[in-house]
Amino acid sequence: MDPTLLEAFERLIAVARQDTGQGKRVAAFILAWWNAGANGGFDLSDLFALDASTCEDLITVFSVLARSPRAIYPDDYEQEIHALAARWRPRTGRGRRRQDASLRN
Repeated sequence: MDPTLLEAFERLIAVARQDTGQGKRVAAFILAWWNAGANGGFDLSDLFALDASTCEDLITVFSVLARSPRAIYPDDYEQEIHALAARWRPRTGRGRRRQDASLRN
């Protein structure tokens, strides 16, 4: 994983572990990236409830993903994502990553 992406993602994971409104919103972003079909999407209006540095980390992740010629997932963080899914999506979140062929031609 790109070092810039990795640093931003690790900060986001730390926020998502917190029992706060920000934690819930950041977890929604991470879980939507991992598998929006199973875990739900990310509401862009949630950005208004995040502090500036957390928004910058979301922007970093989103920008790197948008520029990548292939799908990128934080596979090395599967256990952490499973824990987030169990905490924030107890009924639906199984933490299973979307299995997709390249989404870009």
